[in-house]
Amino acid sequence: MATRRSRLAIGIVIVAVPLLAIGGAGVKQRLSVGGFVDPSAESTLAAERLEAIFGTASPNYVLVATAVDGDVLDSANTAAGRGMVEKLEAIPGVLDVVSPWTLGELPEDTRNPLRSRQGNKAVLALRLAGDEDDQRHTAEALVDSTGRQGRFEVVATGPAEVSRQAAEQAERDLVKAELIAAPLTLIGLLLVFRGWRAALIPLSVAIFAVLGTFCALSIIASVATVSIFALNLTTALGLGLAVDYSLLLVARFREERAAGHDVDHAVRRSVQTAGRTVMFSAATVALSMLALLVFPVAYLRSFAYAGVAVVLIAGAAAVIVVPLLLARFGHRIGTDATVGTAGTVGGDVFWARQANRVMRHPWIWVIGLGAILIGIGLPFRQVDPGRIDDRVLPEAASARVGADSLRHDFYLVDFNPISVVAPWIGPDDVTAITEFEVRILELPNVYRVDSTQGFLGTGLSVAPTDYNERFRAGPQDGTWFDVTTWRNPDTHEAEELVQRIRELDTRVQVTGTTAVVTDTVEAVRSRIPLALAIVAVTTLVLLFLMTGSVVVPLKAVVLNLLSLTATFGALVWVFQEGHLAGWLGVTATGRIDVFTPILMFCVAFGLSMDYEVFLLARIKEAYDLTGDNVASVAEGIGRTGRVVTAAATLLAVVFGAIATSNVTIVRMFGLGLALAVLMDAFVIRATLVPALMRLAGRANWWAPRPLRRWHLRWGIWESDPIEIDPTDRRASTTHDLHEGNLS
Repeated sequence: MATRRSRLAIGIVIVAVPLLAIGGAGVKQRLSVGGFVDPSAESTLAAERLEAIFGTASPNYVLVATAVDGDVLDSANTAAGRGMVEKLEAIPGVLDVVSPWTLGELPEDTRNPLRSRQGNKAVLALRLAGDEDDQRHTAEALVDSTGRQGRFEVVATGPAEVSRQAAEQAERDLVKAELIAAPLTLIGLLLVFRGWRAALIPLSVAIFAVLGTFCALSIIASVATVSIFALNLTTALGLGLAVDYSLLLVARFREERAAGHDVDHAVRRSVQTAGRTVMFSAATVALSMLALLVFPVAYLRSFAYAGVAVVLIAGAAAVIVVPLLLARFGHRIGTDATVGTAGTVGGDVFWARQANRVMRHPWIWVIGLGAILIGIGLPFRQVDPGRIDDRVLPEAASARVGADSLRHDFYLVDFNPISVVAPWIGPDDVTAITEFEVRILELPNVYRVDSTQGFLGTGLSVAPTDYNERFRAGPQDGTWFDVTTWRNPDTHEAEELVQRIRELDTRVQVTGTTAVVTDTVEAVRSRIPLALAIVAVTTLVLLFLMTGSVVVPLKAVVLNLLSLTATFGALVWVFQEGHLAGWLGVTATGRIDVFTPILMFCVAFGLSMDYEVFLLARIKEAYDLTGDNVASVAEGIGRTGRVVTAAATLLAVVFGAIATSNVTIVRMFGLGLALAVLMDAFVIRATLVPALMRLAGRANWWAPRPLRRWHLRWGIWESDPIEIDPTDRRASTTHDLHEGNLS
């Protein structure tokens, strides 16, 4: 169709672009800032029970109010503070407000936990209704409650506000990243494609990929939660894969033109060879991304939706749009006419020589580079997965300023208590309530326990006030407790406390920030083996279909795992342990966001297999024709070396632009993927792959006889194109070779 009905095809494409733009318009408004919790976890179910039955929730929005004059508990400040609480409680979405002015009378020698050490600051802990998106809307409405409020200067923090500010910062950073990446990528495209017409080809594919994915996400968001952070992946992968696939097709087209074929023949030949590789590669990357669907957290599943959509659309657009443009303008796109050694074309002589250089001393390269990668990956053994807090934001962000005040100015650092639902204890069963409170208070790191009967603390017992009525619903609804701890909610001590409370009685339901973190990490950890198995099995099967070998797929998986382990080790060294953190402008918290390594693994593994498919397709094509393993490896790397390294470099530019984000998890995602693709292209593909294939020799292509027969009948043969021209000796030779194998 590209060569016979090009005008019709181009017309269809031109019409499709505005339709996709319309379909994807407003996608940001349909996406969610939430999706970070497991909906079936105990902490989620307990939170739903608290809101449905008791009309309350775990505190998720915190205001730090600094008195302009005097102590926050002075009579004038107390009156102003109570007035502020009444206004806050009247805002839709606010369930209740806990403040130093509403805790009731405390014993004279008891520190008010919501009053700062100097007495000039107060904490107002708000409980917002609904899911994370509802809470974000309420947080937006609460912006007017910050700043100067009568006798107080007020700043907001807490999970809901941190989430809101992180999402807004990420959106601003995405625009900044696009402004950085666009000119650099355009310059790179001009250098790589060596002409403005050729450079426009990947941009055309990228437009289709990104707009098509926006349209797909708009549809998916109507039936499932899709995270707004998935847009970062969409734009990066859309442009990156557009460059990968376009570069592969254009390089093959130029080879065919340099061999003397006309434009029509070169286009058809490119689609039948490189086009087949593109679709196979897209399927491989998409299946890697699909592994994210096994996790019960909507945030990770969102990247599966976005990743699969952008990969498949980019692949389809590449084999449709690129041939159309080549058929229309191919005679104006220069060819690589200078043929070098090893059958390479133009500047690819360097990569063929590099392959031969490596294969002359394979053990040195394997042992040397392998040891270096293992050494870089060693810090990954100490990885400590957790969840993000306010320190993902810049130090100047108001939510970060408020949280820093909580850490430094107050006796307690945790103003988000652990909520414990006890459905078997009646709200007026004084004996059972007191007994359970005492058991909780005996646990390590517990400061106080609130219930319908007041609160118990170390050596303290305070009678109930109106504040304690919130622990009561109906006589048959049970009751619940607030457990305040000395520890930050993201520490191992707080997580251990959650586990100890659960062990007190199997009937309890525990929620709150710490319980949510604990349940989320466990939900993700428990699914990692399944996700890894899916990625490994699909990769092994697809590469076997392509190569007919069981050795080459195993090598590919092992090398990818080695490369990614080194990348993760570097990230742990920086973002968890804090090395170079100041230079990179991040705050090390001693933990790594539990989602980011998993997300990076699936994306980076897919991209690595993308380049592996490019390389193996050409090696296998040469090996089928010659049967010479060493020459075939040099031929394959010579043909694809410039394609892979150029594509990886351009993709690293895009991910590097994302790494300029002021949100730590986005910065880690961008930096990690930039490192991963560069390491894969320059270390794995250019050195370790040829070294290992040289050591394996003909065993590279070994498979058990039954599998070999099955592959001969059903496998995918990159070098067996449909014969276009009877004079095309290469196609006829390959066809005859396969016919001989089958017989």
